[in-house]
Amino acid sequence: MFQMSTMDATATVVDDTAAPEPKSAPVSTAQRIETLDMLRGFAVLGILAVNAMSFVWPFGVEGSTNAAPFEQGGANQIVTWAVNVLFHNKCRTLFSMLFGVSIFLVGGEFGDKARGALLRRRLFFLAIFGLIHGLAIWFGDILLLYAWSGLFMMFARSWSVKRLMWIGFGLVAAFSALTIGMEVFGSLEVTSTSDWNKAVAEQRVGILKTIETVRSGWLPAMTENLENWVQLQMPSVLIYVFPTVGLMMLGLGLFKSGYLAGRASDRTYAIMLAMGVAIGVVLGVFDWVVVEPGRSPTWASLGSGIVGELAPFMTLAWAALLILMTRHGLGFVSRRLVPVGRMAFTNYLSQSIIMASLFYMPWGPHLYARVDPGPLFAIVVGIWLLQLVWSPLWLSRFEMGPLEWVWRCLTYGRRVPLLKA
Repeated sequence: MFQMSTMDATATVVDDTAAPEPKSAPVSTAQRIETLDMLRGFAVLGILAVNAMSFVWPFGVEGSTNAAPFEQGGANQIVTWAVNVLFHNKCRTLFSMLFGVSIFLVGGEFGDKARGALLRRRLFFLAIFGLIHGLAIWFGDILLLYAWSGLFMMFARSWSVKRLMWIGFGLVAAFSALTIGMEVFGSLEVTSTSDWNKAVAEQRVGILKTIETVRSGWLPAMTENLENWVQLQMPSVLIYVFPTVGLMMLGLGLFKSGYLAGRASDRTYAIMLAMGVAIGVVLGVFDWVVVEPGRSPTWASLGSGIVGELAPFMTLAWAALLILMTRHGLGFVSRRLVPVGRMAFTNYLSQSIIMASLFYMPWGPHLYARVDPGPLFAIVVGIWLLQLVWSPLWLSRFEMGPLEWVWRCLTYGRRVPLLKA
């Protein structure tokens, strides 16, 4: 187990706010852990690639692109496949792991009452942000889930690496086993191509109805958003909180052991990278059949679902790749992600504001269900470039992102400095 330095113990993951005693205050730029910022920057950009479809098309399209009313082949097929293989469940997993690190770095050891109180206030205001985000902007909010999960994770922040890894792995594995069981059960219900075609036709009817509803006005669109929010948040509170806590435990264990802090050996990172690539190749084979137009993908869907549960290993492979790039001559590329990660809270919410404005908010161009996956990815790349440019520009003048600043002021109960000294 690697020993943590004083600097390591005073940085955080979502907004890098620590609580040194005797007076609580945000850490300075010099105290931050650059590797965590880099990984978080990658995670928040990748999350947009996955979330984008849910801003543009009804919720059901993400689970069954064959039922969507757009061209299935060409660029649409390639983009859907690439996002599924490279980003789906990998960036969210990384973000969850990093949030687990922040629980420790903000709250300190379990017996630290002052920092524990700070952590509880931080999670409370995160829940408020999550409610506003989910109800007023986009139903797919993950902040509320992180606030709930953080309440459980805060009791485990002083655990040893071994305990964090074993219990975290157990929670994630149990949820994966449940998911695989549901995949197997679902595949048994579809026994023929005709059954599959019938299911796709029924899904398309529902999708077209949702499109008509959202296009009919802002109030119907937000009513649909509310229904989707309830549909997502209820299972999150009852079910998804446990695998999310498991991922947070794994993240904190991997940080304490040195892996997510960038202190493991090249050999360790190379092994994890090779393992992730191997899993990605198998997943890619299955997913290509799943997104192939007009083909019943029952067996491939089952294979994709099973292999997809190995996403945490692909997540660690992404981390390994970025850390190795930083160590071996490509840091000029990977370090571009650091400012994005330092403003992850602002960038995550600004992604939602931009996408909602483009597709269904009353002040935007109302592009809902009018942009196919291929052109949509061009919009995603455009937002990536915007955030890669604006994040360092903002941080050249200010200590933190604007929403990070609001969150910190609320957490500390006072106005904290924003302008650089």
